[in-house]
Amino acid sequence: MRKAILAAALAAGLGACSAIPEIEPIPGSITYGGQPATKPVKAPVGSVIHHQLNDQYGHPAEETYIIEPDRSLRLVRREQIVDPN
Repeated sequence: MRKAILAAALAAGLGACSAIPEIEPIPGSITYGGQPATKPVKAPVGSVIHHQLNDQYGHPAEETYIIEPDRSLRLVRREQIVDPN
């Protein structure tokens, strides 16, 4: 009985992972208009790349990319940079 409940909870958790909405690139993003012409070759797969830009509202923001096994970049997060002053 416990194994069945655990399996159901695990399946529900994994199903929720695929429901995470994809972040769309905006002008200024590294992947805006497609993947860049040059791919990172020295950084290992799974490495994180940070990129600062102004978001679609003109506010400073930082994007986080992950290097995929095919050496492409996947945009995983964009958040506004808040000035502490």
